[in-house]
Formats: sequence, C-alpha cells, structure tokens
Amino acid sequence: MTEKFEGKHGFPPGINQVLPADVADQEAARAPGRDAHVAVDPVAFYGGIGAVVWEDVGNGCFIHPARGVLEQLAENGAVRVGEGPEPRGLVIGPDGGGLSYVIGPEGSIHRTRTASLDEPEADKVADDLRQFLESLERSPARFLATGEPGYFQPQRQAGTASTGRRVRRWAR
Repeated sequence: MTEKFEGKHGFPPGINQVLPADVADQEAARAPGRDAHVAVDPVAFYGGIGAVVWEDVGNGCFIHPARGVLEQLAENGAVRVGEGPEPRGLVIGPDGGGLSYVIGPEGSIHRTRTASLDEPEADKVADDLRQFLESLERSPARFLATGEPGYFQPQRQAGTASTGRRVRRWAR
C-alpha cells in the first residue's frame, strides 16, 4: 500500500500496522472492574492484538491498546450508543479526524458524528468487531486497486442512530 503512496499523494505514507499484544495489555484486558456491559471479550481480542494504527485509511483508524481504553473509561465513563437508557459503549479509538469508534453493549461498532462524547450521535459502521476489522483489512487492497485510501462509504440502506432517528448506514 505504501510503495506508490508518496508519488500519488505528494507526502510519505503514515504508519499502517497491527501491533501484537504485550503482557501489560493482556493483563489490563483481564483487570477486574472492566466494563461488563460490553459484549466483546477484551481478553480474547487483546490476547493477540495490542493496537491498530492505520494512518492512511480515510482520515485514519486507530484501536487503542487495552490500557488506553481502560484509562479513557476511567476518566470519561461509558458512552451512550444504541437505544438503551444508560451509557454503555466503550470508546476503542479515534478515526484520526476527530471522531471516535465505540463498541456498543451488543458488540456492534459505531462511529460518532462529532468529537464530543458527552451525548454523541453515532452511526453503526459494523455489526461486530470482526466485521469492523475485516473492513480495515480490505482497505490496503482497495487502495492498491483504486487509489482510494479506504474510507467507510455510506450505503443507501437506512440504519438507526443512537437517537432512534433513521440515518444512513455506513458500509464496511
């Protein structure tokens, strides 16, 4: 993906990598008191993946290490996504353009529409973490084939935002 990047875009490519989990992140994922509302098992995820740094996918896509996710949860609390009465989403990282990716209590992945996490409106971008990661995995191939950096493209199907309003659903 990075071989022809600078010639096409006029600046060098960023870092695009999936980092393996280290012992500290594996321990953090097992820490008592982690948010029990989240459907994704952080021990399973962070047992192999430490972080995702995908600077050239759209504005970017980053999945923070378990320690960073838990620090954000301790500092700012859970985020409201979906239609539940309580904030139960877990921020897993930013998109590089000021928005955040959040895992909902049922395991779906959402992207906020604004930088604020106080009362964010969010669009579902994937049904689960696997689907989200698979779409990221396809992004370098899409970049090579089309020159597009791999933005999540809007679909014509309607989905439901956290407010219950009908919104565009984002493609994977």
